[in-house]
Amino acid sequence: MGAMLIETERTPNPATLKFLPGRQVMAAGTRDFATPEEAEASPLAEALFALGDVTGVFFGGNFISVTIAPGAEWSDVKPDVLATLLDHFTADMPLFRGGTATGIHIPADDGDQDSGFADDPEDAEIVAQIRELIDTRVRPAVANDGGDIIYRGFDKGKVYLRMQGACSGCPSSTATLKNGIEALLKHYVPEVTEVLSV
Repeated sequence: MGAMLIETERTPNPATLKFLPGRQVMAAGTRDFATPEEAEASPLAEALFALGDVTGVFFGGNFISVTIAPGAEWSDVKPDVLATLLDHFTADMPLFRGGTATGIHIPADDGDQDSGFADDPEDAEIVAQIRELIDTRVRPAVANDGGDIIYRGFDKGKVYLRMQGACSGCPSSTATLKNGIEALLKHYVPEVTEVLSV
């Protein structure tokens, strides 16, 4: 096996870089780690958090986004992140500990009962349209920026979405959400009045 090259891409968030190992990272879904505790599920995420300046790790289909703390410099952290990723992929280590190698992640807070976003069965058709638009139009665009957007609910005209990865902390995310996504959804789904981030 020849030397492995990991490409790096900037994202709209200066604190987040996207690393492309040139191979599949997640077979399905995405995974977001916002704390070292969450990262314990993945040896790779844990190793990245252990570098010290890393405050967020996000796994996408073919990339890993890493976010560093305010005040940290990419010039200091990047070589360590690259070394950690190279070690991981060269050794073909599993992405997750025990049995969760599929990578399909059901966040603990996704229970509709307690989040207050139970979709009204009468809105089923609207919700299907919204989900379809998010999956086909919104998520591919956001994935380019190293993040993901998850549909959380529709209630009386308001659409609730959750931002992950590079999108969650970047200054442009609120603007993206408000201008781009809201305009798109309103255009195709007249019942939508507002888009909110949760």
